Amino acid sequence: MHEISWPEGYLPGTTDNFVSNEMIIAGLQASDVWPFLENAPLWPTYYANSADVRFYDGKGPLLENGARFFFSTFGFPVEAQCNEFVAPTATTPGRVAWHGWAGETGTPERLDVHHAWLIEDLSGGRVRILTQETQKGGPAADLAKARPNPMLNGHQEWLDGLIDAARKRKQ
Repeated sequence: MHEISWPEGYLPGTTDNFVSNEMIIAGLQASDVWPFLENAPLWPTYYANSADVRFYDGKGPLLENGARFFFSTFGFPVEAQCNEFVAPTATTPGRVAWHGWAGETGTPERLDVHHAWLIEDLSGGRVRILTQETQKGGPAADLAKARPNPMLNGHQEWLDGLIDAARKRKQ
């Protein structure tokens, strides 16, 4: 199966925090799921931990390479820039990723993340949805120690909501 492409400085195991969530679902295709992920203003409709989505520079509502946007999640106001965007095809996985940041550079409160998604069709009418995030900074180190893990659980809620939204639209 395919894997996430990591930018320099964000390789899992080299940052302060890393989470990975994956689901393989029968009865859906990447083309069923992708519209709910690429359209960032839809996120709050199926994932309660996202809010206030807005784009800059006349971009949006769909993500695209280089698009700057803002959203709130896990209590952080996140500035973000999409740095990978490849829609899925019948033979290639969909890939979307963004660099997100909160707080002032050089302060203990600074948080930098790389959040990536991979959505691919599998044999037997199944789709694989993988989301992974690496984080750097003081807040990331704190999140890594928290139990239950808020990032792992939150991203699972995002996956569950994404799948539910795709299933409802397909019915």
